[in-house]
Amino acid sequence: MSGVKNRYNLLEIGGSFGDLGTLLPFVLSYISILKFNPVSVLFGFGVFNIMTGLLYKTPIPVQPMKAIGSFSIAHPGQVSQGMITGAGLFSGLFWLFMSFSGLIKHIEKIFKTSVVKGIMLGLGVAFMTEGIKMMSKGPLLAVITIVLFLVLHRQTRIPVILILLLFGVIAEILTKPLLLKEIMQIKLSFEIPAVNLEPFKFKEFMAGVVFLALPQIPLTTGNGLMAVVAENNELFPERQITTQKTALTTGLMNILSPWWGGVPLCHGAGGMAGHVRFGARTGGATVMLGAVLLILALFFGKSLTILLQLFPLAVLGVILFLAGAELARSAYYREGSQRDFYIMVTTAGTALWNAGAALLVGLLLDRLLKEEF
Repeated sequence: MSGVKNRYNLLEIGGSFGDLGTLLPFVLSYISILKFNPVSVLFGFGVFNIMTGLLYKTPIPVQPMKAIGSFSIAHPGQVSQGMITGAGLFSGLFWLFMSFSGLIKHIEKIFKTSVVKGIMLGLGVAFMTEGIKMMSKGPLLAVITIVLFLVLHRQTRIPVILILLLFGVIAEILTKPLLLKEIMQIKLSFEIPAVNLEPFKFKEFMAGVVFLALPQIPLTTGNGLMAVVAENNELFPERQITTQKTALTTGLMNILSPWWGGVPLCHGAGGMAGHVRFGARTGGATVMLGAVLLILALFFGKSLTILLQLFPLAVLGVILFLAGAELARSAYYREGSQRDFYIMVTTAGTALWNAGAALLVGLLLDRLLKEEF
């Protein structure tokens, strides 16, 4: 991989925004519902997107840990910021241990292609379903966005996602005139995240481990490690990565992030599918995305909530739907037997509910079903 270079062109810029359908709703929820400092949240995403782009040279995404984020956002009165940052630190230590000890390599050996492909298929369909829900918030806007995509996706002069996002921003401003007034009052103000040497109390740490971090482990194993590695190595065979390396970067992100008030982070197959679907082919896409997020965090921290509202949910839903379709498509493979197909489809169906549970169901089926099934 030493000879591979990142590219910084229009296609990579377009691909860099391919994961916004997942990223922005979680970021907005962490800021508005759980009251995280927007500077701290976006600073982490910015720094680690740059880090992964430079390290991997492929569009490996940086995403919020979904089990932790979803539970926390659904139970804001029961989950404190200290529990979330404590869960992040435990996750970091856990994945560093799994990487340095080599245990993750032994776990990887028990995973069959049918199980990993099933998780990818299930997550892809889940993303498509969530995209449809987001599109229902503005059906007319969603339909116009889809038509724009179908008309323009074959042209290569301007990345289609930039056209879709610009259309969404214009539509949002036209339908919400007060938003434009707020935007006109935005001023630059340099701010860096404050270091917090006591991001949680011991009781919060333990609660975060039990209720947030442990349920996240199967999901990270299936989606953040196995599936993203399989997807990367299939798309970019000349730039192979390993679960040991992705466990290492997952661990590093999460042992650093809590100390400035960041949120738990991981990689994910859906995010990579989004980047690739809209043109990303190298780590230059995530480097440029990281740079944009870092600039927003450092210079527009007090205005982030306003700026992030510029992107309507209906347009983000279309982007998420297309990313899900790309991930589901990448799960297709011909060489499997009838038994493998059954395991893949059952795993995918379970992944629609919970990717961590799908991992366990797939492994169990692989052990129980006989070869002649």
